[in-house]
Amino acid sequence: MVNLHPQFIKDADGNRSLVVLQVSEFDALMEELEEMEDIELYDEAKKNDTGERVLFSDYVKNRKSKNA
Repeated sequence: MVNLHPQFIKDADGNRSLVVLQVSEFDALMEELEEMEDIELYDEAKKNDTGERVLFSDYVKNRKSKNA
């Protein structure tokens, strides 16, 4: 978990309207979000996995024949 120290900027009515973070905190937060996206994509791929596998060499041959 990222330890954040946000600073808030208020609008004319006194409502919080913007958040300021240190660059290092922002970068750490973005890394965690990217990792969560990767986990979500992995889980989705795992759920849709049929068990079918293709050798890379067969994939390359098939791809070359389609592009010819």
